[in-house]
Amino acid sequence: MEIAEKVKAEKLIINPWTWQEQFGYVQAVKVSKGEQILYCAGQGSVDANGNPVHEGDMRAQINVTLDNIEEVLSQAGFALTDIVRINIYTTDIDQFFAHVDVALSRLAQVRFSSTLVEVTRLALPHMLVEIEATAVR
Repeated sequence: MEIAEKVKAEKLIINPWTWQEQFGYVQAVKVSKGEQILYCAGQGSVDANGNPVHEGDMRAQINVTLDNIEEVLSQAGFALTDIVRINIYTTDIDQFFAHVDVALSRLAQVRFSSTLVEVTRLALPHMLVEIEATAVR
């Protein structure tokens, strides 16, 4: 009888510089021995029925967006610490940076590569921020 051993993904952080540390992300995450990859659709500030919440409130929208990411991860058997990549889209980078502490505190234990992009509009007119995540286990 063969015994299968579950191997946990190994993550190696690649940071040729240190300036990005103040923004809470890394330059690259190299994953070895990963068994599962989860590509999450962009999440925004909507309730369980897809209804917009917290119109005009960037801080609250960041929180709800991260709640939604956590829910998707949880439903798939993943955790925040499994995230290796986050793409952030916002309609106002200055306003996002004014409230980035919310995201940084919630993601403090996560080492992820990231891109932040300002866009004219997101999928729903009320949305100020949308975040995509990729997780590996």
